[in-house]
Amino acid sequence: MKILISNDDGVNSEGLKSLYDSLSTLGKVIVIAPDRERSAVGHSLTLDTPLRLEKISEGWFSVNGTPADCINMGLNHILKGEKPDVIVSGINKGGNLGNDVTYSGTVSAAMEGTIFGIPSIAVSLVSENDFLFNTASQFTLRLTQYIYKQGLPDDTLLNVNVPNKPLDEIKGVKITKQGKRIYNDTIIEKVDPRKKNYYWIGGNHIQWIIEEGTDYQAIQNDEISITPLHLDMTNHKAYSELLDNWELHLS
Repeated sequence: MKILISNDDGVNSEGLKSLYDSLSTLGKVIVIAPDRERSAVGHSLTLDTPLRLEKISEGWFSVNGTPADCINMGLNHILKGEKPDVIVSGINKGGNLGNDVTYSGTVSAAMEGTIFGIPSIAVSLVSENDFLFNTASQFTLRLTQYIYKQGLPDDTLLNVNVPNKPLDEIKGVKITKQGKRIYNDTIIEKVDPRKKNYYWIGGNHIQWIIEEGTDYQAIQNDEISITPLHLDMTNHKAYSELLDNWELHLS
């Protein structure tokens, strides 16, 4: 098996190293990751400045760009003509649940792989500290083997969130849908030593709409959440309704 891995926490992240050690038992693993943390950059590509690629060691590369840049660089340059069997992004330090997938560089790396027609997985460990990466890496090993044999539906990637517990304390694996977060983020205003204002985007508490079958609910139940995400973002129900009821015209 040939596996390409990346992340958004940077090439020196412990989660990336744990993932590499685990997946290396399956075959050849190539690492192409950002040269620094690039969390919450979403699915952005660097088009206004040149990218620099550095070979760190055999099979390990860093790029001064986004996670999507890394996958693009890997597929179109480093592995040109050698399509990997599976792409895995992670292991992210912190969850990627609900609407937060739209911001996530981790999920976006897997999305980029899906655009190129390669089965892709994004893996996140839901915690803020004391990360038990071994739990997520062991499960990802099993999931990668499964995906290699079974494949994935067209235009679909898997967003995986793992509770930060020992593997024997995980209560199961659930196929889930995206949860819904209640956004109460604030803009925090500060003043620097030169008396100029600066700002942080962020909030103190994350709240969720409690709903059965969601990624958030699975994590609350100490279960691994696997959410299939689709590249087609069309709201097909709204599409049908608009076709039947649309009355706005140019004149």
